[in-house]
Amino acid sequence: MSDEVGNLDLAPIGNCAVSALLDLQARFVWACTPRVDGDPVFCALLGGGDPAREAVGGVWSIELEELAESQQIYERNTAIVRTTLTDKRGSALEIIDFCPRYRRHNRTYRPVAFVRIVRPLKGAPRVRVRLRAAADWGSREAETTFGSNHIRYLATGGTLRLSTTAPVSLVRAEQAFRLEREQVFFLGPDEPFAGDIRSVVQAMLDDTRIYWQEWVRGLATPLQWQSEVIRAAISLKLCVHEETGAIVAALTTSIPEAPHSGRNWDYRFCWLRDAYYTIQALNRLGAVDILEGYLAYLRNIVDAEPAGRIQPVYGVGMEPILDERMIGGLPGYRGMGPVRVGNQAHVQAQNDVYGQIVLATVQAFFDTRLLRPPGEEDFALLETVGDRAYACYAEPDAGLWEFRTRAAAHTYSALMCWAACDRLANAAGHIGKPDRERLWRTRAEEIRAAILTRAWRPEVGRFAATLDGEEMDASLLQLLETRFLPADNERFLATFAAIERDLKRGSQLLRYAAEDDFGRPETAFNCCTFWFIEALHRVGRREEACVLFEQMLERRTSSGLLSEDSDFATGEPWGNFPQTYSLAGLINCAVLLSDPWSKVR
Repeated sequence: MSDEVGNLDLAPIGNCAVSALLDLQARFVWACTPRVDGDPVFCALLGGGDPAREAVGGVWSIELEELAESQQIYERNTAIVRTTLTDKRGSALEIIDFCPRYRRHNRTYRPVAFVRIVRPLKGAPRVRVRLRAAADWGSREAETTFGSNHIRYLATGGTLRLSTTAPVSLVRAEQAFRLEREQVFFLGPDEPFAGDIRSVVQAMLDDTRIYWQEWVRGLATPLQWQSEVIRAAISLKLCVHEETGAIVAALTTSIPEAPHSGRNWDYRFCWLRDAYYTIQALNRLGAVDILEGYLAYLRNIVDAEPAGRIQPVYGVGMEPILDERMIGGLPGYRGMGPVRVGNQAHVQAQNDVYGQIVLATVQAFFDTRLLRPPGEEDFALLETVGDRAYACYAEPDAGLWEFRTRAAAHTYSALMCWAACDRLANAAGHIGKPDRERLWRTRAEEIRAAILTRAWRPEVGRFAATLDGEEMDASLLQLLETRFLPADNERFLATFAAIERDLKRGSQLLRYAAEDDFGRPETAFNCCTFWFIEALHRVGRREEACVLFEQMLERRTSSGLLSEDSDFATGEPWGNFPQTYSLAGLINCAVLLSDPWSKVR
């Protein structure tokens, strides 16, 4: 990975209520409270400089004097990070970072809290604790008060209390001291810490480890690439806001899609499209718990829209208003602003969303594992979504790429509206509603005919990205994934060849090559590369698919994750991190390409 100051070689921790990103030296460089879309208590990632500099705020570091080496790993099958720091004399320490999550009193304990355990390993390490909580989007340091064993930080999203065994006066003064015994730090709710902090924190660590390992044990992983898939699955779960069931697109805001591009967006919200792809990937692993939570989120969204129009994106608390604004207190990632909070996409028409609601929901009518089987009212509610899909399938919209200054009738949007009607027909037949099955089958065939007629460009021998248009983009690969066309269809094969010729750059894909509101795209869009890999396999080019997949795995960060975009030449990650689209693509390809378990049984 890049050694340049400020990079995305970060390890997320979390508990489905709160999360943080740690760099390779175990510095907290990003964490928002009281939830993922809140004000960042730690914001050095967008501070524009080196988080090691004395002047930088919005960081929490355990600094080893005369640092010579750092090594970082996740505990196997968990979201617990262990970092070993070694100084020039050979003295070493270990930092264990996690967010507590486990069952307690018959419910899940997932507080807005971060835990750090610092242990001497060798020699006489000297450390300095630098905890500089930020407020008001990095414009100032949070005010503090303190007691004998705690420090309170009056952050924008609420007061946090640091309870610790370390000398409070030395922590407040950021004064170095010799680490002669284990020290623990619990940064959480503004409540007195009950019990012996060392033993309680150790129990939290043990219980959190058990939770994650048992969750992973329940996954139906492929034979090959198991560790890669497990890490992606855990990270997708960290993007879930469990209280409501929402799934955010990424944990960060304003990481540019390419250097100095201005393509800096806030992804800390629930795009129904991104969430669908996340659910699709996790369903392939059998992670039904996330599906059930998200279905509840969707039902509440649809219930709250009596007019029938569904936004493409909502807040994690189902907030419809996500007004976009620019923040002046932070210079941005590597100084590449702007820093944006909120997202204008909430006012856009993106008609594919109706298909993604149905695609994410329809499994419930067939899956007998669910604790809450759907009823008549659920199907009736889903039909209102289908009605909207049928009504708007050919209407202009911003499309899945969220163009801000132009609209068109996008083929992908029409495709997803077709999928909504097609899957509703399947569900209606399954639950014994033949009249509704006929209705939805008829509507699906109408949309199908429109796509085959209006999106096909016989003069160039391929489908276009817009109805009656000429554009080309990678979303046309989804004609195969949605089962709209089979892999041997001549029209699809011709379109696939055109995508390979026009959008492939080396081993990666552009989402489109034409100029948009910000010029021509400069980086590969990772999920499109995974779509291409899936299509390669389905058209019979498995060996090539496996080669490209392995190359994508090589582009992961040290933590085994991917952002939204990659530099074509260097593979350096760009865009918000970790990105659910990308990790879902990794899982889907691994499941598709892996040898079967029967090969080793």
